[in-house]
Amino acid sequence: MDQPIGRPADPTAGSTSEIAKLCVLAGRIILENGGETHRVEDTMTRVARAYGLTDAHSFVMPTGIFFSIDGPGQITRLVRISARSTDLRKVTLVNAVSRRISQGELTVDEAYRELKAISSAKPGYPEWFTILAAAVASGCFLIMFDGTWRDFIPAMLAGGAGLAFLNYFHRVVPIKFVAEFLASLLIGLLASLFLALGIGYDLDTIIIGSVMPLVPGLLITNAVRDLMAGHLVSGMSKGAEAFLTAFAIGSGVAFVLAFMNGGGAG
Repeated sequence: MDQPIGRPADPTAGSTSEIAKLCVLAGRIILENGGETHRVEDTMTRVARAYGLTDAHSFVMPTGIFFSIDGPGQITRLVRISARSTDLRKVTLVNAVSRRISQGELTVDEAYRELKAISSAKPGYPEWFTILAAAVASGCFLIMFDGTWRDFIPAMLAGGAGLAFLNYFHRVVPIKFVAEFLASLLIGLLASLFLALGIGYDLDTIIIGSVMPLVPGLLITNAVRDLMAGHLVSGMSKGAEAFLTAFAIGSGVAFVLAFMNGGGAG
């Protein structure tokens, strides 16, 4: 994870403003695609140091980046982060560019062009492939949680449909909590439908396996890593976001179960 310093790049390759723009772009790509806060700060300061700017300071939160460079050409930049997703391939590519900068292989212009290409690149996998992967993972999670093979196909169908619903709802309603609640609600309804049709047999394990692709595992991991690295604000905010996601998933499933129990009682 630590990046080698290597020999510094040519500090005359760009102005202070261009270097600051490069650093902020690198940090924004990492933060928007699932990187930890301390990784963002470390990458930005290493890139600035590689170009001869030793008085660079960064402060990163999940919703924004503050970056300043002291000295004669003092400059401060603020970038608002409004959308975050998970694409660790882009994080890896930015880390590779950062290492090449530290080893003196890229000028500011060359590095900026590479980072712009990374930022504008499409996700590494098409949406249909991620839905298929979620479906297979849901069936495997069902088996892991002591489910039976006769529920494997219903869990696959519900899990794949759940991620497809989540992607659709997130485009229609740009509120993450609402999209996750509706996706888990529909997963619960599908699992109940499979049970009513005689396709599924154990409602609990089908639902548990199907909602696992929605669980914020990376978010929880990053929250713990940020807390351990001393970034308390970022760690607590990411932990709160993970809690809201878990609450949305649990609320959607609980709503379905409560409705079924109420209907059965009636």
